[in-house]
Amino acid sequence: MANLKELSERKELLVGGHRLCPGCAAGIIARQVLLAAKEPVVVVTSTGCLEVATTIFPYSAWKVPWFHNAFENAASTISGIEAAYRSLKRKGKIDKEIRFIAFGGDGGTYDIGLQALSGAVERGHRFLYICYNNQAYMNTGIQRSSATPKGASTTTAPAGTVIPGKIQFRKDLTRIMVAHQIPYAATATAGKWNDLITKVEKALATDGPSFMDILSSCRLGWGHPPEQTLTIGRLAADTCFWPLYEVVAGEYHLTYKPKKKRPVTEWLKTQARFKHLFKPENKGLIDTIQNYVDEQWQKLLKLCGEE
Repeated sequence: MANLKELSERKELLVGGHRLCPGCAAGIIARQVLLAAKEPVVVVTSTGCLEVATTIFPYSAWKVPWFHNAFENAASTISGIEAAYRSLKRKGKIDKEIRFIAFGGDGGTYDIGLQALSGAVERGHRFLYICYNNQAYMNTGIQRSSATPKGASTTTAPAGTVIPGKIQFRKDLTRIMVAHQIPYAATATAGKWNDLITKVEKALATDGPSFMDILSSCRLGWGHPPEQTLTIGRLAADTCFWPLYEVVAGEYHLTYKPKKKRPVTEWLKTQARFKHLFKPENKGLIDTIQNYVDEQWQKLLKLCGEE
């Protein structure tokens, strides 16, 4: 597990002064990811909240070599940089170990960036792709994405008299990445720093592509007080809405198992995007969500050998 004393002595590679919202989990995640890096890193960030708020020209909060790319091609960009590095290393022009990290939101990862990500990991480039998953296109107006959970109200799937929020369940991108037979994939949440940093350390030590899907609450799009960010992240794991696990060379391992699994309503009620679900006429939808969470949890326990 990550060592807190050792981490406290490492140099901060994402510094203050950026313009992310108070309570934004993306900045917390990026800071923790970079703290986990033991070798020099090169970072690519796709267009999105994390990019626009940390690189207001002519300023930057990044203390590492950093590249901005389009919304959809973070994986393509980082794979090209990694390939150039390997070429220069073979020619003896670079002799130090460097790690490569790409950051993308769920819109740029689950949706319009999926093709680039799939191709990059299939080719076997050595990099860590971090999806800071705030479950909608937050930077462009809180539109639904395929990461948006069932029942959440967004600007393109608003809760009202026609539909009660998004009608589909969210995509399971981590399992899709596992299907690519990559050596390391994992989930994490900003509320569990030790679990997150430990997984990043493992991912960066992996010889090949690695992927992490990190739940990243958006206090604006989710509708919660900024001081509740980490509490909500932990509650997502305690309700098993967002289970914490890793897949190493195809083997599933549970990294956090609540002593007592809490009802999903405890997580839903912390966010304004779900407030309509607590109307009497939507009780059936809450039951559907709870049943889905229960079913997915049982499937995961089976995969992890913890039935």
